[in-house]
Amino acid sequence: MDIREKSIKNLGEIALRVKDLDSMQKFYEEILGLELMKRFTDSAFFKIAEGYGGHTQILALFDGSKRPNYKVVSAETSTIDHIAFAISLADFDLEKKRLEQLGLQVYTSEHSWVHWRSLYIKDPEGNEVELVCYDESV
Repeated sequence: MDIREKSIKNLGEIALRVKDLDSMQKFYEEILGLELMKRFTDSAFFKIAEGYGGHTQILALFDGSKRPNYKVVSAETSTIDHIAFAISLADFDLEKKRLEQLGLQVYTSEHSWVHWRSLYIKDPEGNEVELVCYDESV
């Protein structure tokens, strides 16, 4: 491999330590519609996309209360700013309306330098979640 070649092909997974695995699973499965791959006693794994080289892109939730000396990080003290999931432009307005009808507070933003439109919501533990789409008109 040439030193200038990049070995990273895509994102493999995002893993969050959580306080309430059941409510977080419900949010990512029922509100955001991620496919639950497997639920264990202390973790849940969701499929995001096919991924690369046999490693499905996943969101993993780990229940901190089930592991001794495993500290749960709060959204207020975490270095994670947000996590983002790509959606289609055609779904943007419908998704905003659906999330608002579910009682979630939805913030929007436009990022003109990359032609992105974004919806922002909070998960049950306060993590910011972005739903982002490409919009050439932005």
